[in-house]
Amino acid sequence: MLFGADRKLHRMLQYWAGTAIMYTTVVGLMFGPAALAGQAQARAICIYVGAGVAVFYPLVRVGARIGLAPNLLAGLQAVFSISCHVWGYSIAGPMRGVTLIGLPVIVVFCIFAMRPRQTLMLTAFNLAVMGGTMGWLAVHDPLHFPPAAEAVNFGFVAVGSLAVTLLTGEMSKLRARLKRQKDELLAALDTIRLLATIDELTALTNRRHMNELLAQEERRRAACGSAACIALLDIDFFKRINDSLGHAAGDDVLRDFARATRAELRDGDTLARWGGEEFLLLLPNTASGEARMVLERMRARVAALAPCDGLDHRVSFSAGLTAWRAGEAIAEAVNRADKALYTAKAEGRNRSIEA
Repeated sequence: MLFGADRKLHRMLQYWAGTAIMYTTVVGLMFGPAALAGQAQARAICIYVGAGVAVFYPLVRVGARIGLAPNLLAGLQAVFSISCHVWGYSIAGPMRGVTLIGLPVIVVFCIFAMRPRQTLMLTAFNLAVMGGTMGWLAVHDPLHFPPAAEAVNFGFVAVGSLAVTLLTGEMSKLRARLKRQKDELLAALDTIRLLATIDELTALTNRRHMNELLAQEERRRAACGSAACIALLDIDFFKRINDSLGHAAGDDVLRDFARATRAELRDGDTLARWGGEEFLLLLPNTASGEARMVLERMRARVAALAPCDGLDHRVSFSAGLTAWRAGEAIAEAVNRADKALYTAKAEGRNRSIEA
């Protein structure tokens, strides 16, 4: 409820919580006793810091919904933090040097949301505001803010802030490079995963992945005993196409065949390229009558394909269909479908035979 479920939002709110703890600790140590003693300036800065921290929680929480970019939100928090440090420096008396330590920390917190150029601009703004404040104090109250001491303080702040900015800039570039490499690796992994499951030519499931699906279906049927059918499909006279028109034409036929047959699959059906011009069709939760209807719709779709130039016949296929029997190993069902396929070829092709 406090940090949300989104991981990115959760991380941003953790940063907010870290800064809130830091503000509370530093302000409490520096100004808490004075505020309790009734000093107006100390009480005012405590209220200012507490109100600012409270305001930024809802801004971080709903920033993405209202279109508040992370770098803009980080910039607003940085400006608020700089104002706290400048105000604290001007009223902290002998302890004012403590506030200078926090100025480079502001830049460090911003590297997660801002680009290197933006952090450099933030540092320039930071030094300009702090330098202007030190100069004004040295001119108007030289007794408490000696000009020489203020010049040394500013020198240390400038060197420290610029060094931190340069280092955080390099860190930001490194983070961006690592993120880019991570994205490239994830994209490569997705490609590998796709190639491991999909036949590159037809974009159908490949044989390796179909074997995994068959094993899953075998376990499912052992648990619930539902019906399933398997069919082996073979493109008729495919060797003749390759021999007379070339392998490029054969590849076109395979792609057209896959596209046509895939269009008739139902939800849950899987068609895989089993090898060469042979395909295996898995029909879960399907009786043999429904399976025959699916095959006939496929046959009609394939028959509607435009004939190949140079061939005297349209593309067709033969199929062997079988119902996967209860308790039967998958290899036995596939073997029976294979025998039915050879029967379909022997009886003249362009037909489906059920075994």
